[in-house]
Amino acid sequence: MRIIALSTLKAFWTNTPACRDAEGPALAWYRYVIAADWSQPADVKANFGTASILRDGRVVFNLAGNKYRLVVWINYDYRVVYVRFIGTHKQYDRIDVQTI
Repeated sequence: MRIIALSTLKAFWTNTPACRDAEGPALAWYRYVIAADWSQPADVKANFGTASILRDGRVVFNLAGNKYRLVVWINYDYRVVYVRFIGTHKQYDRIDVQTI
């Protein structure tokens, strides 16, 4: 899979000192996903059983023992994963996952 954009992940742990512990789990997720080949939501669920599959290609991943949420939009036909949001549960509760 191709992931756009690693810079969003890096900005989160770099610009938020309290969230520096997100770096390891986020990079582990990134490394795993670039080696994956997902053609449908079931493929994501097979690799990440706790991922929440939403409509229109949106997926929510739990990182760092469920401390952080990562929202992506996946274009399965082109094998591209777009990072839309990464944040704490509190930050996640303030967004609309379908429109972010």
